[in-house]
Amino acid sequence: MLNVIRAFFHERGVLELETPVLATGAATEPNLSSFRSGYPPASPRQALYLNTSPEFAMKRFLAAYAEPAYQICKSFRADELGPNHNPEFTLLEWYRPGLGMFELMDEIEDLIARVRQTPAEFTRMSYAQAFIQTAGFDPHDASAAVCRRCAEKFGIEVPAGMEDDAATDVNAWLDWLLTQHVLPGLQQHAFMFIFDFPMTQSSLAVLRRDDEGRTVAARFELYHGELELANGFDELRDAGEQQARFEQDQRERSRRGLAPVQIDDYLLGALRHGLPSCSGVALGLDRLLMLLCGAADIREVLLFPWDRI
Repeated sequence: MLNVIRAFFHERGVLELETPVLATGAATEPNLSSFRSGYPPASPRQALYLNTSPEFAMKRFLAAYAEPAYQICKSFRADELGPNHNPEFTLLEWYRPGLGMFELMDEIEDLIARVRQTPAEFTRMSYAQAFIQTAGFDPHDASAAVCRRCAEKFGIEVPAGMEDDAATDVNAWLDWLLTQHVLPGLQQHAFMFIFDFPMTQSSLAVLRRDDEGRTVAARFELYHGELELANGFDELRDAGEQQARFEQDQRERSRRGLAPVQIDDYLLGALRHGLPSCSGVALGLDRLLMLLCGAADIREVLLFPWDRI
């Protein structure tokens, strides 16, 4: 699989990078938990984190050289362990200056067909279409109360701590309904891109207007049935906006009782220098290998899973 991937990008003139696994900045997203190194011990600001993806370092490369690039590397996320999760995992991440997210989806289709050595069926559906079709409401206009009523209608468990509509972030509900109801209600035996996420789930994506005139995040995810394989964006290039989103993440972490993390000042400096217009995506290779092998548990495709290191 790795040989095929490297040959694919070599043919397309995409440079392979190797960036550090340790960084002074961490992903601020409240739903991501970073491993923090004890070295150096002088102060919290000097702490080093194992990266949750190589994104920040790769964007620094893009800001300097504006060349298409990919990387196959180990990434790390704490508090993620289960049939589809290992705290240490292998990511394929790549960036394409000059391409938008829909063109990047085309390239993902080509890559997966090459790895599979056979054509595959791909469909595309907006986040709004997926919810309207399966849950009966538009997620871009939804409240926590609307989401809770949907869960009750379809007999979906209300998670502990989400009973109070006024105190519950609607995005927590949307994430829950996506995994518990929306994805199971869609086609299970094909690859599906879901795109145009709510603007409140924009993370590192630019915002755009969809066909209905709504402001949405130019973000997509690739699924096979209920298995998430990839997450991609039209990349945000505005340093001020990115810093504001990082600071909002920090406030949300505080609200949830999570420790703050160090913001990556090097990334913000790279954005101020100038990031080329580009799209990027991270694809989980362990999960792709699970799919190719028909494995039901990620441990089946890892030589040394978490419980054997």
